[in-house]
Amino acid sequence: MRSSSFLKVFFVTFVVLSLTVVATLFSLRPVLTLGDLWKVENFYVPVLFLLGTIVFFLALLLAILISYSLFKTEKNVSGRLHQLNSGNYNSATQAIDLFHGVGINSEQIEEEVEQLRKKLLSLSREVQELSSVPQMLGNESKEEILENERHRIARELHDSVSQQLFAAMMMLSALNEQSATLPEKTQKSLKLIESIINESQSEMRALLLHLRPVKLEGKTLRKGIEQLLTELQTKVQINLKWEISPIDTIPGVEDHLFRIIQELLSNTLRHAKAKTLEVHLLQNEQDINLRVFDDGVGFDTKVKKSGNYGLMNIRERVSGLGGTCKIISFPKQGTIIDIRIPNTTED
Repeated sequence: MRSSSFLKVFFVTFVVLSLTVVATLFSLRPVLTLGDLWKVENFYVPVLFLLGTIVFFLALLLAILISYSLFKTEKNVSGRLHQLNSGNYNSATQAIDLFHGVGINSEQIEEEVEQLRKKLLSLSREVQELSSVPQMLGNESKEEILENERHRIARELHDSVSQQLFAAMMMLSALNEQSATLPEKTQKSLKLIESIINESQSEMRALLLHLRPVKLEGKTLRKGIEQLLTELQTKVQINLKWEISPIDTIPGVEDHLFRIIQELLSNTLRHAKAKTLEVHLLQNEQDINLRVFDDGVGFDTKVKKSGNYGLMNIRERVSGLGGTCKIISFPKQGTIIDIRIPNTTED
């Protein structure tokens, strides 16, 4: 509690106690007057002065106790509201017992906060269910139109650019077998060309993953992610680590989480130039937590790039699920992406 609030409590308490003492002394006028109190001494101090000192320190003590009670209540209410604002709807119920014993009647506050928690939980679940409903454009949904167009572009890239890169790599490999007879500058140029083609192939694999994403197709989210990461490990030269827990949520949220992970993997492979990538997906009573780490080139999160549609799509998906997305990244130090989706699964 702020000092100004404490001073107000102290002032009110001091005034109330002072008025009480004055009223008591006024009622004793026939027996004892103020002059008598001033003349009577206790420990060589006038009793009237002693009474004023007692009132001051008693008011100070009561003000401290009242301020402490108000501070505890304010802190508990603020903590629960912060949990609700962060999407931790279930953990907010754990703070109920903290109200008891602080010296004030807080049952009404508890009831109001609990009602607010239930409403936010219900609204969050409605948002998640609505985000799972396909948006129809004519006879096809928006997702189907985008997916068909992505598949078309992916087929064209695979049949043209990807095949040409593969053919160029084969010809370069045959040429490297005879590179011992070539000048040193030419050998260095061949190695540089080989490195460029390798990077182009990795970029193409990441782009095809982005354009032609795998569907869950009846599999659990955990099984789908593990298959995706296992397949990716065989195609891309990157050290992959993962920890995927079983997730219990509505199917629409599973689909969105799967798409978010695909988008994150695609962004990392295309831009991060990382050697190690970690994926962690966990669920607790409060939320579903997705964390992705890489040791790539990183970037300045304060600088907004106009073509950075990947992260924009991820933020839109997370926001549509009522969640939060935090991105921590520094140039040449890697990137951490922390996504939390409220756990609206009913008890």
